[in-house]
Amino acid sequence: MSEKTRRRRTIARHGQLHTPGPVGQLLKFLAIGLAVVLVSGLGVGGYILYDFSSTVSANAVDLEGDAPVPPDIGEYKDGFNLVLTGVDTCEDDYKQYFGDRCTGGDSEGTLNDVNLLVHVSKDPRRITVVSFPRDLMIPIPECTDKNGNVHSGMSKQPLNVAYSDAGLSCVAKTISELTGQDVQFAASVTFGGVIEITNAIGGVDVCLASPIKDRNTGLNMTAGTHTVEGIQALQFLRTRYGVGDGSDLGRIGNQQQYMSSLARKMISGSVLGNVPVMLKLANTGLQNLETSTSLADPMKIVQIALAVKSVPFEDIVFVQYPTNGDPDDRNKVVPNYGAAEELWAAIEANAQLQITHENTSTDGVVVEGEVPTDGATATPDPTAPPENVVALPNTIKGNSAAQQTCSNGRIAD
Repeated sequence: MSEKTRRRRTIARHGQLHTPGPVGQLLKFLAIGLAVVLVSGLGVGGYILYDFSSTVSANAVDLEGDAPVPPDIGEYKDGFNLVLTGVDTCEDDYKQYFGDRCTGGDSEGTLNDVNLLVHVSKDPRRITVVSFPRDLMIPIPECTDKNGNVHSGMSKQPLNVAYSDAGLSCVAKTISELTGQDVQFAASVTFGGVIEITNAIGGVDVCLASPIKDRNTGLNMTAGTHTVEGIQALQFLRTRYGVGDGSDLGRIGNQQQYMSSLARKMISGSVLGNVPVMLKLANTGLQNLETSTSLADPMKIVQIALAVKSVPFEDIVFVQYPTNGDPDDRNKVVPNYGAAEELWAAIEANAQLQITHENTSTDGVVVEGEVPTDGATATPDPTAPPENVVALPNTIKGNSAAQQTCSNGRIAD
């Protein structure tokens, strides 16, 4: 029988620390799935399937109200949704890098500091990754944690308390109720997961339009293109005061540059076409995931990989959930429901999304141009019929994977 539990107020950490880029985990899932497919004829596919299944299933989380998942991803006629969250767990191998977050009075609790909804449509396949600010003030619904305890709802709290209150399922339920989108899959990743995945693929290329110097994260980089991995990749993703106006919204833009570059590298063939690299990714993934029960089956990962492996760059779009300032707290934001409705309507119509927001000196990135890739075009696709292209409100920031953005760096001593 469930126990009714009053929600515990968690220490709200709104400083410079930020868990980076869990969209890399989606791409990790795809790589794991493709690795299984490619090596199955070599006699080791069965081992990977068994090891992954036994490792991930043990930590899988049921999603509230989740319907049985069809055995074939092709049965998702309208696509599917995946919630990815980055949690600020202090792991033994990395906690020395995070100071008071892991050793001081601010070290209690685990917050979902990065929150993404990955929407994958069908016919044609498009991927839209929506980033939600951690300080977005919204209702947190009643949730049941993995031990069966029921946590009462709250009318207005930061999004990043949902995991601490009731776990991964509560994050998925909160985002589902905010967006009206049904969530079929969910997963969370830690600091170490981002470091390990970046190392496993040999780093990610990032572009700086101007230098970044941020003593809060220890990041010090010159203008130009850099390949980041390890701790430097984490510093790049965490930096807040080193980009744009020093806000969390600017940091999201900077993280989306990283995600775009990672997507291009994974899909271009340098990773998905390299079996040893994918096997390394598979091994890395075994140790860094908490998933919903629906995602714990390795074959689901294979099916997801097959569903999205050929999506063109112009149809992989990263957007920030639209917000307004919170009248009750200038350090928080609230939903811009009008702009959000236009975003969800365009996604529901499976339109190609056109970003109309023009970046300024306060944004985390500046747009440099289109990425020269085989078959990739501008956003929107100039060959798409007008009725299949929707210009989003200029209050919605973002870019496609076909666009090259560069960090809008600043000196933050």
